[in-house]
Amino acid sequence: MGSIFNMDNGFFSTIGKIVDIIILSVVWLILCIPVITIGPATTALYYTTVKVIRRERGYLLREFFRSFKENLKNGVISGVIITAIIIMLIFNRNFALRLEDNTGFILLSAYNAMLFLIFCITVYLFPVLSRFRMGVKQLFKTSFFMSMKHLPTTLLLVVIVAFFGLGTYILPIAVFISPAICFLLCSFLLERVFKKYMPEKAEDAETSGRDEWYLE
Repeated sequence: MGSIFNMDNGFFSTIGKIVDIIILSVVWLILCIPVITIGPATTALYYTTVKVIRRERGYLLREFFRSFKENLKNGVISGVIITAIIIMLIFNRNFALRLEDNTGFILLSAYNAMLFLIFCITVYLFPVLSRFRMGVKQLFKTSFFMSMKHLPTTLLLVVIVAFFGLGTYILPIAVFISPAICFLLCSFLLERVFKKYMPEKAEDAETSGRDEWYLE
C-alpha cells in the first residue's frame, strides 16, 4: 500500500514529468514574446528538456535560465538572422505567386526550396547551440552540414516539428505543452546525431566529478 504513495513510483514520476513539460513550455512561450529572444529561449528549452526531463539531472528552471544566459548573445543573433531570412523569402515568394508566366513558377519553386532548406537548418540550429560551443558562422555551417549528412533524420525531424506546429495552430491551447513534448521527441533523434561528433566519455570522469550526462 505504501508503494502507491511513494513519490518515486512510476505514476508520480510520470505526473512530475508532465508538470515539468508544462512549466518548460510556458516559460519558453513567455520568453518568446519579445521575439528577439526566441533563439536563446529555444536553445534553453532543448537543453533543459534533454538534461532535466530525459536525463533527470539538475533543477528545471535553474538549468533553463543557465542555458538561456550562456547562449543569449549567439541565440539572439542566430534567431534574428533566421527570422530575417524567412521574412525575406516569404516576401519574395508572395511576389512570385503574382507572376503568371514560367518565371513565376521557377521563382516560386526556388523560394519554396530555400524555405525548406532553412527549415531543415533551423531544426538543428538551436539544439546544436545548446550542446556545442562555437561562433554564429560555425553554428550555421555545422547545422547545415548535419542536416544534409543525416538527411533521413532531418526529414523525420521536419515532420515532427511541422506536426506539432500544425497541431498547435489548429488547437492553440496546446501551446502550453507542445513545445517541450516536440523537443523531447526530437531529442531521441538529435542526440544520436550529436554523439557522432562528441568525444567518448573520459575514463576519469567519475573521479574528477565531471557529469558527462550528454554521453549517456
